[in-house]
Amino acid sequence: MKIIFAGTPEFAATALRALLHAGPDAGLQVIAAYTQPDRPAGRGMKLTASAVKVLAASRGIPVFQPPTLKTPEAQAEMAALGADVMVVAAYGLILPQAVLDIPHKVAGFGCLNIHASLLPRWRGAAPIHRAILAGDKESGVAIMQMEAGLDTGPVLLETFTAIGARETTGQLHDRLATLGAEAIVHVLTRLARGHELASAAQSSLGITYAHKITPDEAELNWSTSAVEIDRQIRAFNPVPGAWTLWRGEKLKLWGSELVSVPSCLGSLPGAVIAAEGERLLVSCEASVLAITEVQKAGGKRMPASAWLAGGNHATVGEILGEQQL
Repeated sequence: MKIIFAGTPEFAATALRALLHAGPDAGLQVIAAYTQPDRPAGRGMKLTASAVKVLAASRGIPVFQPPTLKTPEAQAEMAALGADVMVVAAYGLILPQAVLDIPHKVAGFGCLNIHASLLPRWRGAAPIHRAILAGDKESGVAIMQMEAGLDTGPVLLETFTAIGARETTGQLHDRLATLGAEAIVHVLTRLARGHELASAAQSSLGITYAHKITPDEAELNWSTSAVEIDRQIRAFNPVPGAWTLWRGEKLKLWGSELVSVPSCLGSLPGAVIAAEGERLLVSCEASVLAITEVQKAGGKRMPASAWLAGGNHATVGEILGEQQL
């Protein structure tokens, strides 16, 4: 089975690595990799290759980086490869119907997507963030036959996993990447050996959309509950990083814990109610949140205890999230 692989970040590279490892023994041959054009990254904003490009190039796989797949030229280039199937994982480009049809014309397998949620819940761009923000207890990976709608196609295989009570987006991302890699190898191996896989249409009930995360969402609102803020801190770790204002500057919050301490009577939202030793307790809506890891603007991530032991740390009664005039 000749495979075109389309993906960009490490989530996709994990799946590509698994397909290359399975290789000829499973009847699988990756003949080309499609990925986003190199982008400026890092402090020096140097052009940086995607994780998929780096991996594919290291294995001698031809890499294609068209800025769009909507042109006849890009579509003709892809069709000339003669692939049996196209695997898509966090690619970042819209696939027009003409591209979705290309693998169908060769072997009928079409384009298969590795999606990091249990469909139809969390269709869209940020399913892992949204699952943690919503307090979901379960997540998983769906191998889906792609069609023109946004993550609307029939599902060939789903794998399920519980979301840990303290799990961050980064941690869940890595687990789902591994599950997705295992799932796509299983699906393609069976197809390559001539086995039929039944697909199931998605339910019309329980549809939710995981809209792209915006930087503004990462600013904490201390007038909400400790549970909600704790979810935000975990959901935005590692990107974009939950933050609040502290003495007029951004203070990123990387770790938190729910504590069984009632909010102090009359405490304003965001008020520091304990700031000594390892305790940085902040008042929320009828509750209190313990902050365990922070990062000052221009500084390094550090335990809250180390931050409290340094100079200029928060003091009891100080309000986080308040612009200092």
